[in-house]
Amino acid sequence: MRPSKLSRRWLLIALTTALMPLAMLSQSPGTARTAEVLDLPSWSDGASKKSIVDFVEAVTKKDGPDYVKPEERIAVFDNDGTLWCEMPIYPQVVFLMNRAKTIAATKGPEIQNLPLVRAATSGDIQTLTSMGPKGTQDLVNILHPNLTVGEFEKIVSEWIATAKHPRFNQPYTDCVYQPMIEVIAYLKKNGFTTYIVSGGGTDFMRPWTEKTYGIVPEHVIGSTCKLDYSSSDGEPKIMRLPEIDFINDKDRKPVAIERAIGRRPIAAFGNSNGDQQMLEWTAAGKGKRLALLVHHTDSKREYKYDRDSKVGRLDKALDEANEKGWTVVDMKNDWKRVFAFESD
Repeated sequence: MRPSKLSRRWLLIALTTALMPLAMLSQSPGTARTAEVLDLPSWSDGASKKSIVDFVEAVTKKDGPDYVKPEERIAVFDNDGTLWCEMPIYPQVVFLMNRAKTIAATKGPEIQNLPLVRAATSGDIQTLTSMGPKGTQDLVNILHPNLTVGEFEKIVSEWIATAKHPRFNQPYTDCVYQPMIEVIAYLKKNGFTTYIVSGGGTDFMRPWTEKTYGIVPEHVIGSTCKLDYSSSDGEPKIMRLPEIDFINDKDRKPVAIERAIGRRPIAAFGNSNGDQQMLEWTAAGKGKRLALLVHHTDSKREYKYDRDSKVGRLDKALDEANEKGWTVVDMKNDWKRVFAFESD
């Protein structure tokens, strides 16, 4: 016996009603409470995850006291040690060590005997890790004088496509923290605009950040060399000059944010003393704020380091975080998964 049109209609309504919760979960509902379930699966339930979710719920609730308009929802992220693995040495320094060996082999003593070049070609990790963002930018300028921005981008793109982390034997762009990728996606889903604010070179990061993090090149704020425009030979070019323009570290980070964005962030994410002033600047603004530090506490799945580390040292910023109630993520306990390539 075939059901009537009326009974078929009610059957369809019943099925639709029963499946509605699943349909709602599969869509982008624009509410932080649902996004908590969907978008932060690599986070363990606890205070750190709760601080992120509570913050986003507060600033996106239109009738709430902490509501922030979408255009003012600015979030800034450090890169090294916050979004990808910076141990045992910063990936950009590994890139420069590789470049130094290639270039020194074809150049004379005037390049080979420079202290930074000698450190890079000999694998002097202690010198390279202690030189900071300024030393890194100096070495970039020494090794890549008078290239166009396009030529330098090609060099970086070719290296990043093949280089692998020495411990994990994975591409550096796969050694990114899955929980932080989820945070970026979660924030963007809730109307945030995201930026990278790093001591690393702007031109080193821009070729790969969009594919890796979903953060477009124009939202990458890092250390820079001076640039010049040339139209010789009938072809316009932007040239990289072997001079430092700006070192984006420590108290320079808030300056760079103001210069490039023109709005104070309402959320900032870092992992070291180099991010301290960026988090201070963010947390000091009016209204609801989120200042978060990633604390590297997992020697098994990644690395364990903080106060005495030569890379990503975290002592003064950690003390201030504990004093002021910033969120401190315990990597070992707060993250179910560190990297996407981990086996279950």
